[in-house]
Amino acid sequence: MKKLAQQYRCQKPLYSFNQLIVPEEVAENLLYAVDAMEVQSLVYEEWGLKEIQPYPRTILNFYGPSGTGKTLAAHAIAERLGKPILKASYADIESKYHGEGPKQLKAIFYAAQRDRALLFIDEADSLLSKRLTEVNTGSEQAINSMRSQLLICLEEFEGIVIFATNLVENYDKAFHTRVRHIHFPMPDEKCRREIWQRHFPTKLPLNDDVSVDELAKIDDICGREIREAVIDATNRAALKPKREGKDPRSGIISLKGLQEAAERKKAERIATEKEKLTPEEEEEVSQKVALALSPSESVNNYHNGHDKSS
Repeated sequence: MKKLAQQYRCQKPLYSFNQLIVPEEVAENLLYAVDAMEVQSLVYEEWGLKEIQPYPRTILNFYGPSGTGKTLAAHAIAERLGKPILKASYADIESKYHGEGPKQLKAIFYAAQRDRALLFIDEADSLLSKRLTEVNTGSEQAINSMRSQLLICLEEFEGIVIFATNLVENYDKAFHTRVRHIHFPMPDEKCRREIWQRHFPTKLPLNDDVSVDELAKIDDICGREIREAVIDATNRAALKPKREGKDPRSGIISLKGLQEAAERKKAERIATEKEKLTPEEEEEVSQKVALALSPSESVNNYHNGHDKSS
């Protein structure tokens, strides 16, 4: 086991709570979890909880849409507790050799306990999904064995495990009672305002019309998409003068440029979910995609039309 665990190495947390922007309820749940971990030694050792739970542990499950801060929150908790973080995913655990998956799983938990690290397992739905009731192949048997081994690892682990998923509905019921669930929703307007503000470096050449209040009104967009929108708008601002034979440093980022970049990011994501929509919703999505990918004049016409009708 020690030899197998040597391949898994911890790292210093990359983020802190100061960088985490989530709704107040989510922040309170996270801070409560951290506070509970800090008194774990007291309540288990001195106050005797170890008599009813021999293996003191904290198991959290972060679920919600992509880009809402689940990974950042795991790093922030590790940083607050002064612990390294060991990140793993289903791809790290799965093995091309039948029967090796459970061994890899045990090795990851061993490595986390060895280094007194916070264990963060991303894309956990692949690992925690319902066990197969009809097993017909060796690979299906291996999947069930790995999920059963995970239950054993969780029962015997002394430490902190955080799972993250976008598909919590796929979880096996056996895992639900073993973890504490924390939902990460899409950011509200207050959070979006702060996220936009934090993604503007001081040296960024912003036009005077750029307003975080206006940008915060763009709904249904996550922190990752906001970051990518800022990068996209910045690249386009530098490329515009370059293509005109001018110095790229003369480029400037406008409010319209940021709004259009945000709509492009949303359109890319919505297009991948198109098959889940009703016919009416598909038509609306098609219009949004066309507008987001069309020249800026078309976007202006779209907004002007809506302004007149409202």
